Amino acid sequence: MESNIFTQHMDRRQIFKKNNREILRPSYIPDVLPHRQEEINSLASVLVTALKGERPSNILIFGKTGTGKTACVKFIGNEIKKAGGDEGKVTFIYMNCEVVDTSYGVLQNIGNQFVKDFDQRIPFTGLSIMQVYNMLRDKLDEQNHVIIIALDEIDKLVYKSGDDVLYHLSKINDDLKKARVSVIGISNDLLFTEMLDPRVRSRMEGEKMVFPPYNADQLKDILRQRSLLAFDEGVLEEAVIPLCAALAAQEHGDARRALDLLRIAGEIAERDNAEKVQELHVLKAKNKMELDCVSEAIRTLPTQSKLVLMCIVTNVERGTEKLTTGDVYETYKETSRILGMGPLTQRRITDLISELDMMGIIHARVRSFGRGGRTKEIDLGVPLAETKKVLEEDEVFLGLKHYKQKNQTTLM
Repeated sequence: MESNIFTQHMDRRQIFKKNNREILRPSYIPDVLPHRQEEINSLASVLVTALKGERPSNILIFGKTGTGKTACVKFIGNEIKKAGGDEGKVTFIYMNCEVVDTSYGVLQNIGNQFVKDFDQRIPFTGLSIMQVYNMLRDKLDEQNHVIIIALDEIDKLVYKSGDDVLYHLSKINDDLKKARVSVIGISNDLLFTEMLDPRVRSRMEGEKMVFPPYNADQLKDILRQRSLLAFDEGVLEEAVIPLCAALAAQEHGDARRALDLLRIAGEIAERDNAEKVQELHVLKAKNKMELDCVSEAIRTLPTQSKLVLMCIVTNVERGTEKLTTGDVYETYKETSRILGMGPLTQRRITDLISELDMMGIIHARVRSFGRGGRTKEIDLGVPLAETKKVLEEDEVFLGLKHYKQKNQTTLM
């Protein structure tokens, strides 16, 4: 085989079984979900009604990230398909509302699940919500099915687009002649139902379930189950799984974090051409994940917040000692002028600094000077180089590339 850039990496020590590293991703649904049998049985006891041709109650499932909500709902969806199939006339639909996050999109996606002829599909845009709703209603009635619709991250949908789609789905059974619809809502936010219209809330709140966090021992069981399928035999040092479980247990018992830690530790060990995955690889994985989280948090900041952060970076690079809100605001005004952006007031910039402080991106300590008033002393809470690199990805700041500020080589 002709040598290329990948040749030197092809003969590295194999840590994962071939094509099996995906088993350590949260999207993988195993045949058995450790420590969630009680929750699965509770779901089954409500949804078994569908297999009898009747409409189950709506279900709202709450719990923090990584507590198994999505995995259990997908697992039960697979079991419904096995038990019901075409003969039982039960259709299970899963949708992530962080991806499909508009009322139009949700109704359109549900309706198109039942369309085989592309020309008959509900279009992506161009119709009113009522037109889409009427088309959905007609397509559902053609099936004469019980349809169970699982809406993951349902709170994100409500916060962004309101409760219109839940209103339509909660009343659709009144308009159907043959089909029956039940909704499962999955949310990290226990309080999101307070955003709903009382009529929608009363229809949606059929059954409620709360998934508790996993403890360290439960996380170890989950990791052991997956590791047997994902890794070659004997490549994990004994302390690796307990360490991953302990670190994830500190983060409200997050199984997703535990799985990501183990997978990334394995990938780091593989890149290092190590014989085994060791504790040091787990610690490297932890640092990498934390850095990735910081980068994403900065990347998704509003433009004005990014601009304030860039001004803080500028002053830190310049070596400004005891950086204050006033220092940041002076840099901010000058930078806004360069970029042709209308500057916000100092009060608003102070608010943005407080928001960055709450996120942990910066540290802002209030200092009192008696009659001289109070100000905040500011420093970065995240690595300077990484912060600057992420900010420089934003095209908004291209105008700063070659600009020289007083007492400074360049702003970027």
